Amino acid sequence: MMANTTSTFVNGLARISEEPQCRPQHDIFATVLSVGLILGLLASYIPQHYRIIHKGSSEGFSPWFLLLGSTSSAAGMLNLYTLQWGIIKCCRVLSAWNCIESLGAIIQVTIQWSMFSFVFILYLIYYPTYLKFEKVPSPPSLMPHQTNVKTNEWRMSIVLAWATLAHFVFSAATTLFLLLSTAPQPATPEHPSPDPTRQISLWATFLGVTSAALAVIQYAPQLVHTYRAKLVGAISIPMMCIQSPGAAVMVVSIALREGTNWTSWAMYAASGIMQGSLLIMCLFWKARQRRLGIDDFGVPVSHLEQAVAEAESDSILSPDRRIEEAEQLEASEETPLLAGGAEDNEPKKKTGWFGSLWKR
Repeated sequence: MMANTTSTFVNGLARISEEPQCRPQHDIFATVLSVGLILGLLASYIPQHYRIIHKGSSEGFSPWFLLLGSTSSAAGMLNLYTLQWGIIKCCRVLSAWNCIESLGAIIQVTIQWSMFSFVFILYLIYYPTYLKFEKVPSPPSLMPHQTNVKTNEWRMSIVLAWATLAHFVFSAATTLFLLLSTAPQPATPEHPSPDPTRQISLWATFLGVTSAALAVIQYAPQLVHTYRAKLVGAISIPMMCIQSPGAAVMVVSIALREGTNWTSWAMYAASGIMQGSLLIMCLFWKARQRRLGIDDFGVPVSHLEQAVAEAESDSILSPDRRIEEAEQLEASEETPLLAGGAEDNEPKKKTGWFGSLWKR
């Protein structure tokens, strides 16, 4: 019996010693990845911010894309805060550098969320004025005049912006309530346990799955919007060139961190795949714009097309109308001066469905 008691006591001590405690994390590889990702995030988003501000227009963005992206990144950020809440509490017993090193993944996702949300803010600030309002004629019974009313897309953008803010406030408040009310109290102030409770783990899983699901459908409206516009608009291609491969690095960096699981990095994997698809489409439209002689917003850039733009400066053309004008000018430049020449006898080339898409 004495032997059994001694064995039980030793096993108990072993379990206690194996319990997670606050300890410094010195993973050089993970730290280098985090620093590189933080610099990459800043380098990728700053050109997008500058592009919107410099052009003075956010035309080309889908408000649904910005809503889904903001809510997805917010849910992913709160997922990591929830899973690593114990590590955050450990900062009170760690040095400043060890705390920063331990919270590398949290710093990454916080910067990513803030930079993307700032794109949404710039979208609202620099939304084109001529797309905000439309003139509606007065009823026949009244004196003839026109009234400016908000367009459907601008009205929707405002509603989606408020929905994004409401989602963040609700998710953040719920996360904070659960962490403060159900988080396990540390056994001793010197050694708080970083393990979350079951309730917190379930909430973190919900946030992670929601974030991944939103990321999957996030790019669907933007892909449709960009395909229909057949213009790059205010979307930054350099940003996507950095972020698309950077998503894979983001996944690895988060997966290496203590306390994370697949729900923490699934959103970034899905976003990388979908963003790569959008990048390919934008590169295709970029080449088409160069062939038609128009810029990213459909404005003519050649001297002949500039004359058309100046002649119609009083009424701003829509993107579809701009493309139509550019195609008509391109066709007129290729038309010979003398009709009915030898070119009439030449057989017409078949372009096929791919050529038709290119011409559209």
